[in-house]
Amino acid sequence: MAFNLFFVRRKKSIKKSPKIYLDNKEKARSLVNARLEYFNQFYGFKWSRLSIKNTKRRWGSCSKKGNLNFCYRVVFLPQDSADYIVAHELCHLGQFNHSKEFWGLVARLIPDYKVVRNSLKDVKIS
Repeated sequence: MAFNLFFVRRKKSIKKSPKIYLDNKEKARSLVNARLEYFNQFYGFKWSRLSIKNTKRRWGSCSKKGNLNFCYRVVFLPQDSADYIVAHELCHLGQFNHSKEFWGLVARLIPDYKVVRNSLKDVKIS
């Protein structure tokens, strides 16, 4: 008897509860906002909006409009890693690229950014 895949039902993907996200979103906002304010004493950049999201692939992003976005999971990282992510996105307000000038901005406050960046490659976001 031939097996017909047409009649096999696929399992529905079960969406994970947003409880962990909701429980930590404001903690992440407080952490990120405090670190943005601290780092920005040295840079003096202006951003439009700060968003904390439940992203799966990026720790943070910066839009051309000056919106800064961060994954809520930043609260679970060591302080040096969280600082690197915040400083990295903040520096995009000065250089919207990954040029030598951009990395110079990051290095002003995170001199060991290469070590921290490499350590983040081993951390799974989702």
